[in-house]
Amino acid sequence: MNKSALATVFLVVMIDLLGFGIVLPLLPFYAQEFAASAVMIGLLYSVYSFMQLIFSPIWGSWSDRIGRRPIMLLSTFGAVIAYILFGLAESLSLLFFSRIVAGTMGGNISTAQAYIADVTDSENRVRGMGLIGAAFGIGFVIGPALATALIHPAFHEFVANRGLVQFAGWMSDNRFALPGFFAAFLSFCSFLMVLLKLPETVDTTKKREAVYRRPSVFTLKFWRLLSEQKGKSVRGYLIPLIIGFFLLSFGESSLYSAFPLFAEAELGMTAEEVGIQFFYIGIIAVIVQGFLIKPLTNIFAEEKLFMVGNILMVIGLGLIPLAQSTLTLALFLGLMALGKSLNTPTITSLISKEADEENMGAVMGASQGLSGLGRMIGPTWGGALFSVYFGLPFAATALIVATTIWIAMGLISKEKIRLAKKS
Repeated sequence: MNKSALATVFLVVMIDLLGFGIVLPLLPFYAQEFAASAVMIGLLYSVYSFMQLIFSPIWGSWSDRIGRRPIMLLSTFGAVIAYILFGLAESLSLLFFSRIVAGTMGGNISTAQAYIADVTDSENRVRGMGLIGAAFGIGFVIGPALATALIHPAFHEFVANRGLVQFAGWMSDNRFALPGFFAAFLSFCSFLMVLLKLPETVDTTKKREAVYRRPSVFTLKFWRLLSEQKGKSVRGYLIPLIIGFFLLSFGESSLYSAFPLFAEAELGMTAEEVGIQFFYIGIIAVIVQGFLIKPLTNIFAEEKLFMVGNILMVIGLGLIPLAQSTLTLALFLGLMALGKSLNTPTITSLISKEADEENMGAVMGASQGLSGLGRMIGPTWGGALFSVYFGLPFAATALIVATTIWIAMGLISKEKIRLAKKS
């Protein structure tokens, strides 16, 4: 296991996701500045994931062909442009365009997962994938905290008291511009780290069979790739796992639009208070995926941790509309976040172990593509159902995500059969 390379790719993803964490809790409130409806807010989240759905498999497959570094350089620099557009947005259409650019260039996660698979062995794979989850968690911890600070009137007053009255006035008039520009700066730092510190892991002189031209979910090549990989996988369980990844991403992303709307409408929470809740979710992700996932996998099988995570996530999602205060809301969100922190690194590790080594980037890109489909549908689903009844997006989503418990049970059964044959 190349610890230096792991540390570098972790820092690259973490810094980039800080920008994501800054923007995420602000989007509903930014969109409301342009009189956006709940459905339009959901679409604003979904368009980002729709572009990821198209491009993540492409970038993942191209990373098998031309290397991990070029794709990560492209995606991190693309994020810089997207966040600058976010900061400059003076209309809903430009805000949408910024999210389209961000989603198109959002290939760094699937490529980073393939990179981790390149530099880890089977025994340490889940720990490596947990680093990506921990990077997400840190993004959710520090990002929303930074967003809250950058839009807070107290920060504007602090800047004004330092003699920068004109700048403070600009920040007050353009409340969401500074977070966007700061996110762009962070992504540029991530770009520099890839450029200067990240070594290549792919032998680009070697002929590979990866499907790299147009492996999107809308092409036969995408499904042919999955079908071919199924025959090569350890348990023949690749497709159910990828479907599970889709469902889990769908469940989590439905919160992006529905949760801030619920928090504001039912509990009277502000943008700053919603950011604190995202901060809290991130804390849980950092602790579990950064520190606990490795010792847990030493004690329990990955398949069982995956199932427990799914159960906790379903319970947490279903209980959210019953929250009567910020304290009970934090409790229910905590259950959901704990479940998501357990099932995300385990399912990505399990998918990577089912993949053919020659097409690792393509398979991880394909899984991120279907995950992107879930993230595309989820926010629009959440926003649309919230406009019908505030509790509907959470209850209905919990029922759908419960399907992943059945997938986990099937996986455990498959593993028992495999071990019995092996012995």
